[in-house]
Parts: sequence; structure tokens; C-alpha cells
Amino acid sequence: MNSKEILDGNAIVYCEGAFNTPEGKTAHGLVRFTERYQVLSVIDKRHAGQDAGLVLDGKERGIPVFASLEQALEAARANGTPAEYFVVGLAPDGGRLPAPAREDIRAAILAGLNIDSGLHDFLSEDSVISRLAHAHGVSIRDIRKTPPREQLHSFTGNIEKVKALKIAVLGTDSAVGKRTTAWIIVHALRKAGYTAAMIGTGQTAWMQGAKYSIVLDSLINDFVAGELENATYQAWMEQQPDVIVLEGQGSLMNPAYPGGHEILAACRPDIVVLQHAPKRPEYDGFPGYPIQPLPIQIQAVELLSGKPVVAITINHENMVPEEVAEAALQIKQESGLPAFDVLLNGADGLIEVLATHLKKKAETLHQ
Repeated sequence: MNSKEILDGNAIVYCEGAFNTPEGKTAHGLVRFTERYQVLSVIDKRHAGQDAGLVLDGKERGIPVFASLEQALEAARANGTPAEYFVVGLAPDGGRLPAPAREDIRAAILAGLNIDSGLHDFLSEDSVISRLAHAHGVSIRDIRKTPPREQLHSFTGNIEKVKALKIAVLGTDSAVGKRTTAWIIVHALRKAGYTAAMIGTGQTAWMQGAKYSIVLDSLINDFVAGELENATYQAWMEQQPDVIVLEGQGSLMNPAYPGGHEILAACRPDIVVLQHAPKRPEYDGFPGYPIQPLPIQIQAVELLSGKPVVAITINHENMVPEEVAEAALQIKQESGLPAFDVLLNGADGLIEVLATHLKKKAETLHQ
């Protein structure tokens, strides 16, 4: 899935202690797909010596995992692809920088690498790290840092001018695979001959090259709806795509990350695809908080949006492939909706479902 149209340059992705866990989801996204970087390697000593794609999905991607920055830099030089970026691929609960990572970031700066971080701890505001970066002529980009208030948007109603089919990819939990599924849908729609734009709502989507992006969880609340609307409206005005796919955040009933409400309210999607992990009994990172049953989650989405959930996409964590088919059948029986594991099996079946709604949208516009 990696594109040859790289926006920024060669990158080493830092994911020490977290690769192939929910707290490594930023690194996972970059291993699977990015147009912003050419990912050279991943750092996590627990998986050193392995291919990152094999560790993550059982698919070789030619991205080795190293135990240290020094090894990653040496390999990059030996391959004639010197690294330019050190990308923090960690996504811990609360978005805070783990203390051990600070020393690795300092080492990356000393090695002349630019630093990209999507955490809530802004490295550009850390006096020690920012001075070190300035002294060594490298940049720091804090992806979660919001634009100045005067550049933020309020809701205007322009969303009603958007004629594309808007698909929201929401989830029953945080870190459940919404962004990955959204990208798979975008790429599958393009392969099927449709034009499709992605609205990124988190730092990882920006790192993957989503042109129309906001970082929802760090925005001032008064501007969340306006920024969501503006990104969607800009995508429509500039590209006039057939489809706009909206990346969900958190989940409606997650106790810590109740994202999704603003996306439903401000972006006014036509249909919803709901990502679900059948083997996940409790909200990610919060033992004792059971995930509400799937039919209740569907009901909540449809009640808030007034629009239908048209399919369930499956996150197959803690499942063997044979269990995925059984889970899809059970979901169909309890919800009446088709279910697909698009990461495991591809998106052809889901695209057939979405194509019927594209046809209905086109018919409505021509009435």
C-alpha cells in the first residue's frame, strides 16, 4: 500500500515497547500505509530482527525492526537511504510522552534527524529538547498542536453544500481500527473507479498524508464542529469527489474517549460503517468498563445521526481466521447487517454494499 509519492522523506519510526500493541497504533498505521514518509524501519527491541509487516499482519513489507536507533541509522546509511525523520510512533493512553523516550529523541536530534510527534507533550515547548534541536538545525513538528485561534473555524452550515456521499467510519471502542478501515475503504473505492477523499481526524492520519486533516482530540471544543465541517467542505470544493470518508475517533460510549458525536453532528454523514472487535469485552485500557453490546451501539449511532449503519467491519484481534467467519455470521444474525474483515480479506464485499448507497445518492441528486 505504500505510495511512491512521498511528501516529506525517509523516516525511522520509534515504537519502543509498544509495537503490535494498542499503544503502537501510530506506528502500525505508518507501517501499513503512508504517503508522507518512506518508512525505513521501526525501533522496538522486543521484535528486533523481524519484518514489521510480518509482526503486525503476517505480511512482509520490507520494513525491518531494530533494537536501537544506532542500528536503524547504520542500516539506513548502508542501504543508501539516509534517514531524515524520527517519527514517534507511540500512542499511549492520554497521549503523554513516556520518560524513556526522551533520551531516544535527544539521540535522534544529535544524529541530525527531524522530529515528528503526535503526542500531547509538545516537544517544541520543551526548553531542553527545543534548544538542542535549534543547535543541530533540525525541526520539531508537534502534530497535535492546534493552529492559532484566529485560524480556527466555527460551524457555518456549509456542510449542506457537500454533494458527495459521506461515509463515517466509527467504532465501538478506541484503538479498534477505524483509521485503517477508513484508508482501506478509500483505496478500494479508488480501485473501483470512484473518486474518494479522506478526512483525517487524528495525528496518525496526518502522518499518513491525509490532505484534509484535523486533530480532533486537541482542539478547543468550541471549534471542533467548525473544523470538521471546514475540512469536509474544503475536500468537496477542491476535489468534488464521489465519496468522502470520515475517520472516527474514540467511540460514542467510551468513558475516556467519547468521540464520534461531533462527527455525526457536524459532518452529517449519509451512512455509517461501524468497526468492532468481537473478542474485546472491555473498553481499551479501562478494565471494569464493559463495552455495550453491538446492537445497542448501532442503535445509539442511528438515534444520534438519523442515518443508517450499513455494515460492520471486524477487528480480528485475539481471533484466528476461522473465528472471523463465525463472528461475521453472528453479527449478521444479531444485527441484520453484513460484516467484513477488510484487513484480513479485502474490501470487495464492503464496496458492493457502499456502491448501492452511491447509486441512491446519485439518484437523489438528479431528482
